[in-house]
Amino acid sequence: MLLNARNENIEYNGTDCDYISFGSGSDVLIMLPGVGDGFKTAKGIAVPFALMYRCFAENFKVYVFSRRNDMPDGFTTADMADDLSVIMESLEIGSASIFGVSQGGMIAQKLAIDHPEKVNSLVLAVTASRPSDLLKESIETWLDMADRDDYKGILLDTAERSYTGEYLERARMVNQLIASVKPKDYTRFRILCRSCLKHDTYDELDRIVCPTFIIGADQDGVIGPDASSEMNARIPGSQMYMYEGYSHGVYEQTKDFNNRVLRYLMWQKIGR
Repeated sequence: MLLNARNENIEYNGTDCDYISFGSGSDVLIMLPGVGDGFKTAKGIAVPFALMYRCFAENFKVYVFSRRNDMPDGFTTADMADDLSVIMESLEIGSASIFGVSQGGMIAQKLAIDHPEKVNSLVLAVTASRPSDLLKESIETWLDMADRDDYKGILLDTAERSYTGEYLERARMVNQLIASVKPKDYTRFRILCRSCLKHDTYDELDRIVCPTFIIGADQDGVIGPDASSEMNARIPGSQMYMYEGYSHGVYEQTKDFNNRVLRYLMWQKIGR
């Protein structure tokens, strides 16, 4: 079967991590999600995720890694990148293309900076090298809602900041429905949010030496559009594409997003 979707878990260094894998390609693609991983890890979502990103399955063996299951307070994006490096070694993945969305892009930056030998090419989508004022406001709003056990508020605010047009209307309705099932606690979510506030690779971006593709959105309501341009100016040889009329959830909302990423990765694969 082409998708070959699997739900998996790996133990390493006294901890463990949920992940999924799918695809049958000869090259490896690692996908890193955002702070939503604080509420729901990759556990059990292999089939729907593989279907959503099936365009990558023929050319890549795809892995989607959550953060470790027992993150201590103060865990940083650099710590998460170090974890990923260890996991890659444990799975005998010498190097891979890395595709990070939002906070996943922050982790991807640190992996490319601190473990450059493990990164063939890099896709950084709706992410930032350091917290903008808008990102700080977004995160602090969600943390305040978490302190008040306002899960519905977090979901609805995220929708307002992430989507546009009719897609936003649908997201409001969906999030209203799923908000009835609250998380047991917000500890994991808080740790991931706070790590975003501490993330700062701005002065290290020139150490990223692999081919890099940056994707932004001109109406991004979580981080703002300037974060993409800032990274593009600092990462040597990087390319950038800016979606117009879309926000932070552009990777879900637009029909061409996955194929745009795939075209870049295949171009880099051919060039290696």
